[in-house]
Amino acid sequence: MAKYILDFEKPILELENKVAEMKKLEDNLDIKDEIKNLEEKVAQLKKSIYENLTRWQRVQLARHPERPYTLDYILMITDDFIELHGDRQFGDDKAVIGGFCKIDEHKVMLIGQQKGRDTRQNVYRNFGMMNPEGYRKALRLMKLAEKYNKPIITFIDTPGAYPGIGAEERGQAEAIARNLMEMSRLRVPIIVVIIGEGASGGALGLGIGDRILMLQNTWYSVISPESCSSILWKTWDYKEQAAESLKLSARDLLEQGIIDRIVPEPVGGAHKDHKLMAAILKAALKEELNAFANYIPDEFLDKRIEKFGKMGVFIE
Repeated sequence: MAKYILDFEKPILELENKVAEMKKLEDNLDIKDEIKNLEEKVAQLKKSIYENLTRWQRVQLARHPERPYTLDYILMITDDFIELHGDRQFGDDKAVIGGFCKIDEHKVMLIGQQKGRDTRQNVYRNFGMMNPEGYRKALRLMKLAEKYNKPIITFIDTPGAYPGIGAEERGQAEAIARNLMEMSRLRVPIIVVIIGEGASGGALGLGIGDRILMLQNTWYSVISPESCSSILWKTWDYKEQAAESLKLSARDLLEQGIIDRIVPEPVGGAHKDHKLMAAILKAALKEELNAFANYIPDEFLDKRIEKFGKMGVFIE
């Protein structure tokens, strides 16, 4: 896949290209010190840029086309994955994948939204936008996990629920609302992970859980910056300003108590090193699963209700 470079990464690429050019001449010229100094500059520049990203820049990283998706994580962190299909009512939504699997010694139900890598795949996966049958399929699998007393893990990565006429006719809003209600009272632990974009009700339909995790360069909001800008200013030109106002980054949401944990990414973003990102996420998931080893359903259900009941409360 061709390397996809964001605007704010171009200064890093320029220095890296210079290092590569100098290394080609290293055998003929004594320039080891110069190469070392330049490599140190690259490292410093990376640290300076990636530690001070704006919210809009994090949105761009969350949408990076080379970022690992649900299927990538399934292949890298799980064993014995058995995909289950269909909602038993209308069809099988390819924008969401789910099934039983193992994360080392832990047997879980893993459900995640899936985007495509190219136009053909994106059409097949509907760009990660679920239809009502996708939410009903997810709920069916969650109920199955509850039946067999297995924890649930959901991976969120969507630009939103599909807004088509057919989706509305088949009850898009009802399907999302039912998931919110049913997930709030499932008697097994639920761990939610935002691995990319977490937009609107499309994300929230898989987003009710006991522990909410966000990867470092992801976003989670009731609306995308572009849509917010188009509503407030009648143009997308203010999307960066909208992103700042929405406070949609992982750090913002941790401060607000919306999420419980930030999962760090490799320097430059998850797309820079898929295997390292998978290893970091797997370790975090195992920690969360171990914490639920001796759970008592009534206790964590009360905590789940209390957790979401606190959100949005403020005192003047």
